[in-house]
Amino acid sequence: MKALSDINHIAVLGAGVMGRGIAVAASVAGYQVTLFDINKDVLDQASTYTEAFFSGSVKRGKMTEDQKVKALGRIKHTKDIGDMVANFIVEAILENLELKQQVLREIEVQNDMETIIASNTSTIPITQIAAGLDRPENIVGMHFFNPAPIMKLVEVISGEMTADWVVQLTFELAEKMGKKPVRAKDEPGFIVNRVARHFYLEGLRVLEDRVAPHDAIDRLMEASGFRMGPFKLMDLIGVETNHEVTKSLYNAFFQDEKFRPSRVQQKKVDAGHFGRKTGRGFYLYE
Repeated sequence: MKALSDINHIAVLGAGVMGRGIAVAASVAGYQVTLFDINKDVLDQASTYTEAFFSGSVKRGKMTEDQKVKALGRIKHTKDIGDMVANFIVEAILENLELKQQVLREIEVQNDMETIIASNTSTIPITQIAAGLDRPENIVGMHFFNPAPIMKLVEVISGEMTADWVVQLTFELAEKMGKKPVRAKDEPGFIVNRVARHFYLEGLRVLEDRVAPHDAIDRLMEASGFRMGPFKLMDLIGVETNHEVTKSLYNAFFQDEKFRPSRVQQKKVDAGHFGRKTGRGFYLYE
């Protein structure tokens, strides 16, 4: 498989916020999609999200009712990892290197020699992920941004062993999905998370130093031209997800102080205050 036309089925590992969004984006582009998660509740939430997204698209005139029905029909939800056989697989599970390698080893065995496995990792180098697999040349980074069906940017990252045709095909696939792909080097955080990390961390440090409350920091940043302040954005992304990304970057840069995780954010994670998904983060939600 070395042509975009060879891809007709995309499998997505992980039905959390990013995984379900990627599944929707692939379905909108006309692909058959299999969405996997070990957690039935997460799959049910993904199904609810998908229905709501397409219904909203109909109301906004972005698609017809018939297009909605077809798009929904292209997505299969499953708890059986044996169903993860496709031309192109996107991994969107937790930011944990050992877990990613463990799951991808299982996926690799049941797929053919030319199946591309793309990781949606936001910080872990692709070369590290690929090092634990039998076909590292087929491993590539394809980093979407939340909400995945709407945000245009996709970082395409090649590891040290990634084949050129795999990178090119991933780039073309992102374009077909209506995205604006950018090639990035395989460095911790790639482009966006490395640059944006300090948007969150400096906001957290201002809060830690009691310079201003979180809502005041958000209002000031929004008044400066940002669409969302750092605390609203963390609540949207998921406070625990954002925190894990920071810890990953901190370790990847050998505990460089500028990437030091926040104690304030750790307390939120310990309390289970993950943001909008739990009804409470830095803000309260209905």
